[in-house]
Amino acid sequence: MGHRILIVEDSPTMRQLLSFSLRRLKDVELVEAHDGMDGLRRVSSEPFDIALVDINMPVMDGLKLISLIRGDETLQDIPIVVITTEGASEDRDRAMSLGANEYLAKPIQANKVLAVVKGLLKIE
Repeated sequence: MGHRILIVEDSPTMRQLLSFSLRRLKDVELVEAHDGMDGLRRVSSEPFDIALVDINMPVMDGLKLISLIRGDETLQDIPIVVITTEGASEDRDRAMSLGANEYLAKPIQANKVLAVVKGLLKIE
């Protein structure tokens, strides 16, 4: 059974980097969203097993997206990994208090992303 992964990131380069890393997993379908609004639209209309969310994005930031996902009982169980340049502990604390499962600071390392996603999806 495959896993559906949503990547919500406004930087095309970063989306590409994440996609490239995650394609190493077997049976994954990757869906990309270019901002929080796009991410919300996608996660509200189709099922995902995990979401990787950037914090700093136009239209709707990642923190708002996380709070909306966690506030929707049909979506609230989706694991969320925050990927951001914001290394400050208050940003991390805010993301985690809103319900993020993991927090990765950029520049990201492919192996770290894979390890976190595998752990949350419970795959080998």
